[in-house]
Amino acid sequence: MKKLVFAIYALTILSCSSQKDKPLFDMPLGVQSYTYRASFLNSVAATLDTVKALGITEMEGPNPKNISPEEFKKMLDERGISMPSIGLDYNIVTTTPLEAVKLAKTFGSKYVMVAWIPHGKTFTIDDAKKAVADFNAAGKVLQENGITLCYHNHGYEFGQYETGTLFDYIVKNTDPKYVSFEMDMLWAFHGGADPAKLLLKYPTRWKLIHLKDIRKGVANDLTGGTDIKNDVALGTGQINVPEVLKAAKKVGIKHYFIEDESPDHAAQIPLTIKYLKSL
Repeated sequence: MKKLVFAIYALTILSCSSQKDKPLFDMPLGVQSYTYRASFLNSVAATLDTVKALGITEMEGPNPKNISPEEFKKMLDERGISMPSIGLDYNIVTTTPLEAVKLAKTFGSKYVMVAWIPHGKTFTIDDAKKAVADFNAAGKVLQENGITLCYHNHGYEFGQYETGTLFDYIVKNTDPKYVSFEMDMLWAFHGGADPAKLLLKYPTRWKLIHLKDIRKGVANDLTGGTDIKNDVALGTGQINVPEVLKAAKKVGIKHYFIEDESPDHAAQIPLTIKYLKSL
């Protein structure tokens, strides 16, 4: 009997130890192509070689302006980098959704992401209502062609509306069959939201995430903009990254894209990757 009790105790200790040692971030490393917008203009090949050397195997596109989608896809394939998602302009997606479908299929992408809703100085309920109608219509076309439309939050949507925010309005009034979401953790935080809690609030709607952190001391606002130098390596800014990753894992996000708009991204991205692997 004592041997049995000891065996059970030993297995329990081993189980707890293995859980403790299990990395928090164990998904494929991805990057948003906008991170390398300046580098791509100098050399697409050299930039992609750098991406590959970092151990990155996924990229959110689309292609840089100085190379065709077909050629860029070929170069990605040669380096073992896939493109599960592409980001496109609101007007392209909402007025010519079949063009978005065509480009997504060129890259083998399953998601098309829109990161900005056109609006004036302040994002209003009328802007939100128009976006809801446009996203539902375009998302239906994309869904019928095997592509999922995702809206990427940008911070200005967290203004108060009724008992929640304008972002809540967008989520609740878009059709889940046609419209999903990409979490940008920096912009959610900068707009005054808690990225981890927001993921858990709508657990079935999120498909993708941008991994970003914001410099300590930067105040939140609803502009949807901040100096690009305020993008910092993960774990050095204001955001509770482990809590966001736990929430992202819980809601089933499969694609994680590092996005670093800073001019110091070349130095910061290796630090971000090292931090992610340390968790």
